[in-house]
Amino acid sequence: MKSSCVEALKGSEHRSSASRAKGAVGTALTEDYPNPPMIAAQSMVMFEKAARNLGYHPFPNPSSNASRDYVNPDGVAFGQCHYCGYCERFGCEANAKASPHFTVIPLALKNPNFELRTNSIVLKINLDSTRKKAVSVSYLDARGREFEQPADLIILSAYALGNVNLLLQSGIGVPYDPATGKGVVGRNYAYQCGGGATAFFDKKTILNRFMGAGALGTCMDDFNGDNYDFVKAGYIGGGGISCSNSGARPIQSHPTPHGTPRWGSDWKKAVVDNYDHAANVGNQGAVMAYRQNYLSLDPTYTDIFGRPLMRMTFDFQDNEVKQMNGQADICVTIAKEMGAIRVDRSIPPVPYSIVPYQSTHNTGGAVFGADPTTSVLNKHLQVWDVPNVFVTGACVFPQNAGKNPTGPVGALAYWAADAIKNYLKNPGPLVPS
Repeated sequence: MKSSCVEALKGSEHRSSASRAKGAVGTALTEDYPNPPMIAAQSMVMFEKAARNLGYHPFPNPSSNASRDYVNPDGVAFGQCHYCGYCERFGCEANAKASPHFTVIPLALKNPNFELRTNSIVLKINLDSTRKKAVSVSYLDARGREFEQPADLIILSAYALGNVNLLLQSGIGVPYDPATGKGVVGRNYAYQCGGGATAFFDKKTILNRFMGAGALGTCMDDFNGDNYDFVKAGYIGGGGISCSNSGARPIQSHPTPHGTPRWGSDWKKAVVDNYDHAANVGNQGAVMAYRQNYLSLDPTYTDIFGRPLMRMTFDFQDNEVKQMNGQADICVTIAKEMGAIRVDRSIPPVPYSIVPYQSTHNTGGAVFGADPTTSVLNKHLQVWDVPNVFVTGACVFPQNAGKNPTGPVGALAYWAADAIKNYLKNPGPLVPS
């Protein structure tokens, strides 16, 4: 996208609720949040100032890191985040983040009818002779022994890809066929768009990148959803643009300018010179569902248990390529406004490649809807074809929006749990098919 288009977008009306956020990063409104925003890192302060200078509306990332000591409605006591930098891929020594092993499982274990079987893997769901009712789950324990657990009700909560894989392995629902457009399991698979800009600053600009937390960041939605003129931009969906600071662990994060040797003494020098003087302004964008993007069982390759591997067929389409380029241009503009002495622009590989790592926010494959011919689940996340099976997770979403699906996933889990209570009183389809 050309810079003139960036200028045209800059004045777009901003209708997100985030536009209510006022003042500095640490003083934004906390309506509906029990705790104040996290303390802004230096790069976030610079990003916010630059974004406001350009007429945008930045706000603190909502975070499940506790910004202060806090006891949640379930009585779970959180400590205050230490900004230690070892967060999103690690356990928390301060108990400051809302991980299920801390907020959910201990509460469940207090119930006498709850049993947690760890170090196990579910192989498939077993159906009765009618193929309309699930009767058990087959799983392996850590010693490789196979067990069959009888069940009256089964809930799949094995992450988006795992849920779809289990449905396919179990023969639940009709597998999607891209040639005909018929079938539902595996349909509507979507990913996320990335890209952005790396801003390099002079040696006087110390960012203390090692001080961070998993969700620490400042974001703006001026080019997300319908907050921008997508006709002028040439793409729909958009995405959030943010500057985050998760801790910059040196083995994982070592930004160097484009053109730097990838190994050797010159690379080492560039890593040292730039480690604490670089920040990323990134895009996290929407991806639409397309007929040719889907999940299926591989006809050739198998896993260690002899089952067909699940196969992902995916590529970015024209809309997403335009979006990544357009959003990257905006990121470059913001990075320059932050005072960078050099800005390197980048987008993920096109055609899509699983290397390098980009995102783990996969959606679709077992979507919910009102029509059994286009969805796996009804509105209560109940499988149309096998009503004593429910599915939770981001696999239920028919598209991938410009926000992580985590919040709605949790909300829909509560929604499904409420529906299951009604199901238990009168087992059967909650919605006529």
